Amino acid sequence: MSIRDLEVTLPDGSVRRFGDLAPGAALVVNVASKCGFAPQYAGLEELHREFGPQGLAVIGVPCNQFLKQEPGTAEQISEFCQVNYGVTFPLLAKGKVNGKNAMPLYQELKHGKDPVGVSGPVAWNFEKFVVSVDPTDGSEPKVVRFRSTTEPQHESLRAAIVEALGAAG
Repeated sequence: MSIRDLEVTLPDGSVRRFGDLAPGAALVVNVASKCGFAPQYAGLEELHREFGPQGLAVIGVPCNQFLKQEPGTAEQISEFCQVNYGVTFPLLAKGKVNGKNAMPLYQELKHGKDPVGVSGPVAWNFEKFVVSVDPTDGSEPKVVRFRSTTEPQHESLRAAIVEALGAAG
């Protein structure tokens, strides 16, 4: 099954295909409102506004697995993001990114490697996964991972987004 065919849950409980939310390239980030990296929401919103018209879908995935830093309801999380950071990119329903009950999307994303070649469990909030557009050869989209300390405007992340957007070309 392709990563695009995996089901994801929206905050209202409805279920959609990941590919319906991200038909092209995507930047998927596990987020948490009470995390020290929460100011990265502003940079993610900048990426959404800059690259969204070119086909990038920025998608936030609230997660409470790391020191319970995302305790709020869907409504509280959405309000926090909008009021504090002007977030307009979509958020999924709160879910798990690690363990046996990890979301199917994250079970696949965790195969992506960071710049030093490491894959595996998500280490902390605000890890970023860049998913390329579907390759024209029918293979799976490429997934590149960036750790929490990589700021949204970092040149390596931006370069991966540009590459992901052009992957089908």
